[in-house]
Amino acid sequence: MAIFDSDAELLERRFMAQLQLERLQATLHRVYKNVKFYKRKFDEVGFLPEDCQSLEELARLPFTTRQDLAHSYPYEMFAVPLREVVRIHSSTGSPGAPIVMGYTARDLRHWAKLAARVLTAAGVDRDDVVQVTLSYGLLTSAFGIHYGVELLGASVIPTGPGSTARQVGIMRDYRTTVLVSTPSYAQVLADQMEAMGVDPKSLHLKLALLAGEPWTEAQRREIESRLYLTALDHYALSEAMGPGVAGECEHRRGMHINEDHFLPEIIDPITGAPLPAGELGELVLTTITKEAAPLVRFRTGDLCRLLYEPCPCGRTLPRLSRIQGRSDAVVIVKGVNIYPSRVGQILAGLQGEEPAYQLVIGREGHLDFLEVKIEVREGLFFDQMKVQREFLQSLTRKLAQGIGVSPRVKLVEPHSISREAETSPLVIDLRK
Repeated sequence: MAIFDSDAELLERRFMAQLQLERLQATLHRVYKNVKFYKRKFDEVGFLPEDCQSLEELARLPFTTRQDLAHSYPYEMFAVPLREVVRIHSSTGSPGAPIVMGYTARDLRHWAKLAARVLTAAGVDRDDVVQVTLSYGLLTSAFGIHYGVELLGASVIPTGPGSTARQVGIMRDYRTTVLVSTPSYAQVLADQMEAMGVDPKSLHLKLALLAGEPWTEAQRREIESRLYLTALDHYALSEAMGPGVAGECEHRRGMHINEDHFLPEIIDPITGAPLPAGELGELVLTTITKEAAPLVRFRTGDLCRLLYEPCPCGRTLPRLSRIQGRSDAVVIVKGVNIYPSRVGQILAGLQGEEPAYQLVIGREGHLDFLEVKIEVREGLFFDQMKVQREFLQSLTRKLAQGIGVSPRVKLVEPHSISREAETSPLVIDLRK
């Protein structure tokens, strides 16, 4: 089986630990010197970068959260001058302002190489035609995979999301062999093929790389049986880099994490205490090669296990189990992380105060939908339907800009939404 970077992916554990320590020490010095947030945090616990003489010292440092990144909007977490930042992405998956991610030229080169590792582990090579249906906007969704495909010398089709009938036509006519999408969109594509009378067996598909939302083994079996391909999981975290953090090999025993670039920990999500290998807990990542916007002990909110048992593929990199849920209030809709409280902030900004509201998340066919119910107040009564329609359209646009997903907005009667979580929860997830 092919391995893109055997020097790193087959490195003995003792040598990997030494490499990680050297890169961690350099990262801690960089952020202490250049990022006011980290200097303040380190000083609060009496930690100097030179105190780090082993990987175990990392546990002495405080966590970084999405709230911290949002409060640092836009550039306060950057560890290099803005003139050295050649790419900027942002994510709406925060409880406040967008999270801004910066990349130096070296960061982008690392990104391409790490994505190429994930692609190669999945079985992609230079003879493949890869159709990327993820977003090419401010989110990092598609870019890392795109770079990795080009680095491998394979062909990439940057279709982006949507236009499902056209996607199927391209898949058929351009002889796509690898699909990159969210799991739910792979199911939508299968539905579209049935509607168009396209037999998946007549296509050239052999592989799907799926990420962006939680999915199950049952979904994997359905996708594989309907599209006649092998479906593999990979882990993409925008705040750390994007696609390329970890990915499954053909043996499907977890996602190999590129730990020469990302130092993983598993913690108890309540106490913050480190958990032993194999225990279910929250994934915490420290970036140890990122130049523009390094992260120290970033709480991802994703629940999984860290596995060190040998893999038949020969890679010595540890593996992340399938993501089994969230430790925070984040909900994922169409592959986008949403803080429910962010909806309230947007509504308060538009109306002067936060109204009673509720999020209802469901699925029609295989596609997610988000409905935002808002209690009607005196200021929301309209004599003309045209005025009400224009108001709802404006509100929908503002919410879509703020959370990254276009919702359905529904006005409901006064006092129909309780502010007590026990009687009227903020989020109703019908998908569960």
